[in-house]
Amino acid sequence: MANDQRRPTNDAFMRIAYLDCFSGISGDMFLGALIDAGVSSQIFERAVTALNVGARLEISKVNRSGIGATKVDVIVIVNGEKDLPRVGRTGVSDPHEHSEHHHPAHHEHQHHEHPHHEQGRSLAEIRQIIRKAHIGEAAKSKAIAIFEKLGEAEAKIHNVLVEEIHFHEVGAVDALVDIVGAAVGAEALGVDEIVCSPLNVGGGTVTCAHGTFPVPAPATVELLKGCPVYSSGLEAELVTPTGAAIVAVLSSRFAAFPEMKIERTGYGAGSQDFPGRANVLRITVGEVTSIKNAGEGARTTQVRATHALQETIVVLEANLDDLNPQVFGYVMERLLEAGALDVFGTPVQMKKNRPGTLLTVLVKTEDAEKLAEIIFAETTTLGVRRREETRQVLARKWVSVSTRFGDVRIKVASLNGNVSSYAPEYEDCRYIAAERDVPLKTVMNEAMEAYGKSIRG
Repeated sequence: MANDQRRPTNDAFMRIAYLDCFSGISGDMFLGALIDAGVSSQIFERAVTALNVGARLEISKVNRSGIGATKVDVIVIVNGEKDLPRVGRTGVSDPHEHSEHHHPAHHEHQHHEHPHHEQGRSLAEIRQIIRKAHIGEAAKSKAIAIFEKLGEAEAKIHNVLVEEIHFHEVGAVDALVDIVGAAVGAEALGVDEIVCSPLNVGGGTVTCAHGTFPVPAPATVELLKGCPVYSSGLEAELVTPTGAAIVAVLSSRFAAFPEMKIERTGYGAGSQDFPGRANVLRITVGEVTSIKNAGEGARTTQVRATHALQETIVVLEANLDDLNPQVFGYVMERLLEAGALDVFGTPVQMKKNRPGTLLTVLVKTEDAEKLAEIIFAETTTLGVRRREETRQVLARKWVSVSTRFGDVRIKVASLNGNVSSYAPEYEDCRYIAAERDVPLKTVMNEAMEAYGKSIRG
């Protein structure tokens, strides 16, 4: 791996992950594929523990029509009793009809009896659980976006407001683990872009508390608007609502297998083993050595002098001299959760000699309007300045290293194919330091030393 990181290159490159959804996608399949592709299982286990929702993971190697794959099962503990395998769905309920919304999916375990809960978790409660978890801010933002996408689709199907949607206790926990795991795992994969194949949605029907519906399920159809889909003729639910929400948020585009230099591949297993059909999700990670293959719609160009990538972003600014400092912190969190690339405040001296703060938000072009609305809604400003700027971005990826305290992710930045800087992931180190009762700096130093040894060979 050290040689790969230090090899010279004559072209700018991006690292991408390609999702082959020839047998659909579900939350557990995505987690399994990430682990099979080399993302440390400890990262997912720590994320599940951080959620504190009474769940754990069971990870195993299985065979699906001749292909070895990683299977991830979410075990949910209800009322302190026995472990319960995952239910088939996210357990979304119509607030006007208190019955469990259940679809038996071929990707996931069939339904097992469990105590019925009239009151589930609302989307607002789920947001709070994610915000309080000791995981990275970027992962929190992605997880919340996925859950909101799922909630909006279910709300439209049920013809209610999204905040009225409730996720039944077991289903909510199951979806939390899948979605937060997907966000954390995608970040740990360390790619610049996730590209997805057209989705094989399956066929037939599914049965839930409201009746029998065609495959793909109504919520799945809503989530996959604008996405290329097809059916191979297999009568099974191959794309679940959770899987559809993950793809809708995490993938940047849909395409055939891209021109790339393959680095590693992983397979995530579905629960069923269909005769003659490999029920797996394949993820392929590698480098795209030509900018034209890194996203036809992306506003990126190659900078010949440094072989870094140059992209166009929008800068939003507002001067604030009468905003409660407590509110400012909340605004920063909201902006980051909504997709801001960076948010910061600068002390300034304003008119009438008032001390104030210059709020600066870096955003993707397509997110500018949404984040400007948040600034207007949450602050006292009467105006938001907007301008486009270009920035150069080094190629980045995540590498997991082993220390005597546990695995830690290292963020590695490269210039011209050579490692220019690297640093341990703060959230990983903080979690380990608290769990093992050792100084944070000790964990960080050991992680840096472990990575330093790996690149020295």
